Amino acid sequence: MTRQNVITILGVVLALACVANAGFAQTQATTPNGTQTSGDRDQSAAAMAQEAANPFSSRWLMQIQQNNNSIDMPLESGNRMQSNLTFQPLLSVALSDKWGLYMRPVVTMVNSLPSLDQNGQSERTNGFGDTILGVAAARPLFGGRLVLGAGPTFAFPTASQRELGQDTWQIGPDVGATLLGKNFIAYAFVQQWFKVGGDGRDTNQMNGVFNFTRTLANGYTIGTQPSLSVNWEAPEDNRVAFSIGPQVGKLCRCGSTPTLFQLQVEYYAVRPNVSGPEWNIQLQVTPTIPALIKKTLF
Repeated sequence: MTRQNVITILGVVLALACVANAGFAQTQATTPNGTQTSGDRDQSAAAMAQEAANPFSSRWLMQIQQNNNSIDMPLESGNRMQSNLTFQPLLSVALSDKWGLYMRPVVTMVNSLPSLDQNGQSERTNGFGDTILGVAAARPLFGGRLVLGAGPTFAFPTASQRELGQDTWQIGPDVGATLLGKNFIAYAFVQQWFKVGGDGRDTNQMNGVFNFTRTLANGYTIGTQPSLSVNWEAPEDNRVAFSIGPQVGKLCRCGSTPTLFQLQVEYYAVRPNVSGPEWNIQLQVTPTIPALIKKTLF
């Protein structure tokens, strides 16, 4: 086990310890006979957990995501860990009484990619990755239970090393939908990119994130967040990657900031035959803050 893997595992353990011991400090309600109930507290925690998981949230989500993928290396060289740490905040602005504008930049702050040198020895490239910016105008329907949105999405060649990015400027459409229930949230968000410039190879690719989260008492959550990626330029047997697995979470207060911690273990049921990922351990930390721009633009 490498030093990096040990550090990653310790980080996950510490995060889970924080989740297990964090309390959601609110005043308990009192029944007429003088006993206390946590009903009001649980409802508030569950509502905030649902808000933190909503891609069309009215609050600003300052999400950090850590992924650790186990990759099957070529030439029967075994598995290696590919790790990336991204900052992907969700920023919303009210365009009018009925329409909102949502922006989600995805900045890869640390990317660690395993590879083999000319002698078949393992080496690793570390640095910053490319940056994605998704923009969508959205409108709630049916009293806010259903939200539909669409807009442009962009990919910028910001990787610090060529191996960590695609060296292309890309643009395309995105579309998303969110369904809100009393105790659950479900959504799908799909982005498609086409190359419009840069020195890298031709790109034509799609990425989709799907989510079902059920909120429980005291801000606990269970669900799943499958992901789908398609490289339309690749050979058919190396084109699609699809992962799915269970996700558990807990909302707590870090100081005065409601923060949702979520841990997911994913298995790639469909993956490329060459250097495809097999498993992923994903940790998401989502602090939520009130929107800093509250007035409508129009």
